[in-house]
Amino acid sequence: MNYFSFALSAVLFFAQPLFSVAQNATIDVQSSSVEWAAGKIVGGDHNGTIGINKGSIVFEDDQIKSGSVALDMTSMANTDLSPEYGAKLMGHLKSPDFFDVASHPMATLVINEASSFKKNKATVQATATIKGITKPLEFEVTRTGSAYEATIEIDRSQFDVRYGSNSFFDNLGDQAIRDIFVMTVHLEVK
Repeated sequence: MNYFSFALSAVLFFAQPLFSVAQNATIDVQSSSVEWAAGKIVGGDHNGTIGINKGSIVFEDDQIKSGSVALDMTSMANTDLSPEYGAKLMGHLKSPDFFDVASHPMATLVINEASSFKKNKATVQATATIKGITKPLEFEVTRTGSAYEATIEIDRSQFDVRYGSNSFFDNLGDQAIRDIFVMTVHLEVK
């Protein structure tokens, strides 16, 4: 009986490297951040932040296998205007004209797969859900210790965010707002 237990333990110990083990890491929402940037086609750029509600990433070997991040759209804030004008802008961005935050308080990013890290960079295939509409995204992530950073370009017109979009309206001239907005994501895991 002792010999059998010893032999089984030895087989499991030496076979362990043959099996990869997935590790689930929680996103540290206090140390992580999401910044946004958007604006008119001609001038008038704005930027701000969006709070992270929760998230996790699953790693296996040197690869992100899956993950998800939930963004609290009610926390969306402006950082480049005075408080008065920033509040007006955020009221408009949170309205049905843009992100309809009352009906869609959360946006999500779901990681479906990623390449292995090479020189601390990997390509991620994901889906974003904004206003209840889900679309695929691809972006590069950079790893620095336990932090992961990405700059993600999102075409708002794919998520039915129509206000001031040349994709939906003609003759907007210098009042047209770019369809592409940029999210700069910094995630720290624990």
